[in-house]
Amino acid sequence: MSSVPEREEIDTSYRWDLTSIYEDDEAWEEAYEAVDARVDDLREYEGHATDDAETLRELFELREEIMREVAKVRSYASLRSAEDTRNQEYQALQAKAESLSSSAQSAASFLEPELQELDEADVDSLIETEPALAAYEHYFDDVLRMKPHTRSAEVEELLAELGEVAGASSDIYGMLSNADMTFPTVERPDGEAVEISLGNFTKLQKHPDRGFRREVYEQFYDEWAEVRNAVGTSLKNSVKKDVKYARARNYETAREAALNGPNVPVAVYDTLVDTVRANLDSLHRHTELKRDALDVDELEMWDLYMSLTGDEGPDIPYEQAREYIVEAVAPLGEPYQTRVQNGLDSRWVDVYENRGKRSGAFSAGTYDTQPFISMNYQDDISSMFTLAHELGHSMHSELAKDAQPWQYADYTIFVAEVASTVNETLLTHHLLETVEDDELRMHVLDEYLERFRQTLFRQAMFADFELRIHEIAEADGALTPDRFDEEYRDLKSEFYAPAELDDRIPREWMRIPHFYYNYYVYQYATGISAAVAIVERILDEGEDAAEAYREALSLGGSAYPIEVLETAGVDMASPEPIESALSVYDEYLDRMAELLAQ
Repeated sequence: MSSVPEREEIDTSYRWDLTSIYEDDEAWEEAYEAVDARVDDLREYEGHATDDAETLRELFELREEIMREVAKVRSYASLRSAEDTRNQEYQALQAKAESLSSSAQSAASFLEPELQELDEADVDSLIETEPALAAYEHYFDDVLRMKPHTRSAEVEELLAELGEVAGASSDIYGMLSNADMTFPTVERPDGEAVEISLGNFTKLQKHPDRGFRREVYEQFYDEWAEVRNAVGTSLKNSVKKDVKYARARNYETAREAALNGPNVPVAVYDTLVDTVRANLDSLHRHTELKRDALDVDELEMWDLYMSLTGDEGPDIPYEQAREYIVEAVAPLGEPYQTRVQNGLDSRWVDVYENRGKRSGAFSAGTYDTQPFISMNYQDDISSMFTLAHELGHSMHSELAKDAQPWQYADYTIFVAEVASTVNETLLTHHLLETVEDDELRMHVLDEYLERFRQTLFRQAMFADFELRIHEIAEADGALTPDRFDEEYRDLKSEFYAPAELDDRIPREWMRIPHFYYNYYVYQYATGISAAVAIVERILDEGEDAAEAYREALSLGGSAYPIEVLETAGVDMASPEPIESALSVYDEYLDRMAELLAQ
């Protein structure tokens, strides 16, 4: 029987090394106690933050010291928890760390309201008196920009204190889906039993046996039906939380609040959705191509992930994936390439799925740690692309930390998804141009088309769904599982018009954790659009374009995201990058159609 192993069964070389953060749990506890004892030191500055330039500088320095240590404490606990969400000891550590983070944010919550009592002339005077404050010029600008949406120090402290509780819906959903839900075991056509999991569901949906795909699909979604009310309630309350927080900060909508944080115009969101919807004929063409390639009368929902080549594709062991990725990023420069190699060699990556491990993949870390990448690697092309994606995030963090002080090392998700998708696009180009194995090349082309479908079209559909359900809540409408199903079915039928919708697909929303992230998903779609434009520029112009891209990554949070991408030569305020990406998608569809016709 093919089953998911326990963590201890996986070789240490394929597990990340968290001792680089703290030697052991005891060291973590000591760090926790030490920084917890300092949090209240921040409150001593309340009401006096802007008394004079020296006091403000001291406060900034103290805040940085405390927040950097809090971030390490939180990171260690979160990563331990992700290793096995069933482990109650590490769930408790994470809860303590989240509480500490909330307390620290609360203790410093007076700072921005007090800064917002200043004007630009006051800020200039402070900087003139204390030149060290010049390092915070962009921060000052950002804080003053948010003045209409910042409440009194008392209210800000309360909102910060509620941060831990506000994340309850997402936490509950995560525990339910990762720890409590157990999916059925099914029998492969060869007689081998395999347990369905969140990590392997998509891979199983690529199996060449259509009857097996259907069984996996039905068993998987029938299991979700068993927790329908719990998940519906969780998502409803998450949406309501977004709406209430937005209103508390004087925004008309939750979307306006979410996009104003990183200073992304709402028009960018609308331009994305409108441009994608205007080009659904390209997605429909892909769907029809898939139907013809599979030689079926109707393309069913359990066929959507199936390869255009009609089979699962060649295995890509982790070691081979590493080699391909390192070669692929060569156009970004030798130092970038070497750093990727060194990161892979020094256990940045937690490679394989184990029981209880958090599903999906992510890159994490802090200003004072190395990156940590969680994978659920399945020895396939999709996993290789996911690894390239997460390494893009990790390298973005490394370059930003190299170039920026702590206050600017973080960057918005809007920019982050560009860095990850640039790596994917470079990997596609490299493999199509250099690999002599025709079967692999065909599967790589198919994989990129599939990722394009999922990253641009599917995420734009998700963005539309997210907007719809928030608008229902903002109009005081009832959000129920039936309403979620209704809205999701409408969108699915429009986006996948050539395919047959069944009664299970409307509940697909239940398995998407990103709906708890408050207008997050649209950034995948804008990210791939910008990434394609950047890669085309790098391949055409060489090192000058690569340098501009590296410079953009190095900016971190020292500029607004639209400005960061302009540094790399992309204007995301216009539909041009999206239209350019769609033209590449169409070109690759043409290439695939020609290959299939041979």
